[in-house]
Amino acid sequence: MSWYLKVIKNYVNFRDRARRKEYWMFTLVNALIALGIFVIEMLAGIDGWLYGLYSLFVFLPSFAVAIRRLHDTGRSGWWILISLIPIVGAIVILVFMCLEGESQSNKWGQNPKFGGGYL
Repeated sequence: MSWYLKVIKNYVNFRDRARRKEYWMFTLVNALIALGIFVIEMLAGIDGWLYGLYSLFVFLPSFAVAIRRLHDTGRSGWWILISLIPIVGAIVILVFMCLEGESQSNKWGQNPKFGGGYL
C-alpha cells in the first residue's frame, strides 16, 4: 500500500524515474481497488458513477508513474503515445514496463533502486 500512496502523492511528477516495483505495485493495488468498487456497485445496484469518480482520481497518477517508468528504461515519456496504436501499442508499452531500468544515472535522474529519485 505504501507504493500506491507514494504514486498518489507524486501525482504531478513527470520528470523523475520509477522502479518496476513502484509501477507494478501501484498497478496491482489500483486493480484491486477498482475490482472492489465494481463489486460494491454490482451489489448496491449503482450504475458506475463511483468507478468513474475513482478512475478520474487515479488518471493523472497512473499517467505520471507510467512516464516515470519509461524514463527509468531510458525512454522519453512521449513513448506513452505508442499505446494509442491498437493491440501493438499496448504490447510495446507492456514490454517497456517490464524491462529493467538503466543501472546508471540518465537524463531523468539517478537510479531509484539505489537511493536516487524522489521521496
